[in-house]
Amino acid sequence: MEQAQLTEARPYHHGDLRRALVDAGRRLLEVEGGASISLRAVAREAGVSPAAPYHHFRDKSELLDALAIEGWDQLAVQMRAALAEAAPGRDRLVTLGVAYVQFAKMNPAIYRVMFDCSQSHESMPEKLRDEGAYRLVCDTLVESGIDPRDEVGLELAAVAIWCAAHGVAEMVGFKEFAPLQAHLGGEEAFLQAIFSQLHLFRPGSAVAAG
Repeated sequence: MEQAQLTEARPYHHGDLRRALVDAGRRLLEVEGGASISLRAVAREAGVSPAAPYHHFRDKSELLDALAIEGWDQLAVQMRAALAEAAPGRDRLVTLGVAYVQFAKMNPAIYRVMFDCSQSHESMPEKLRDEGAYRLVCDTLVESGIDPRDEVGLELAAVAIWCAAHGVAEMVGFKEFAPLQAHLGGEEAFLQAIFSQLHLFRPGSAVAAG
């Protein structure tokens, strides 16, 4: 019943078929989870024939890759917005870390697809490295003092920050942290405090680490 309601609410009639299929896949992810994704299910949700998705996606893995890129794009938008809205004087790396965890919490299904797909590829798409959330982290590290000419050092710092943020995102919901969160004034204050304790997230520490 729920699947039928979804399809009836958003049938596809004309225009960008690929966009319609990705949007349909995203809706299925959010409502039913990753196990619901198939080219046939996405076609049904988009209101097109079962053969239509094959004009744009060779198989389910290509559709999942498209959904993952959608998630990475959205993450970059959210991280940039967090930087734009941050209070003066607030450390920008901490701001990015908090935005990252909040995105993961608000979008658990697409977040899981993003990382499942990343594990199956030797490298991320060039667009994500050059324009997306990863580049935003690297640029912010350079602003914090890391020498951009030290490519290995910059990449190591970015990977360290990414791993730290991913670990916090995986664990922030642990019930044992609830008293500490309450003591600090809520989840966002808790996240800011965590990232402020991590060496690379401290203001000026990138210079010392280099």
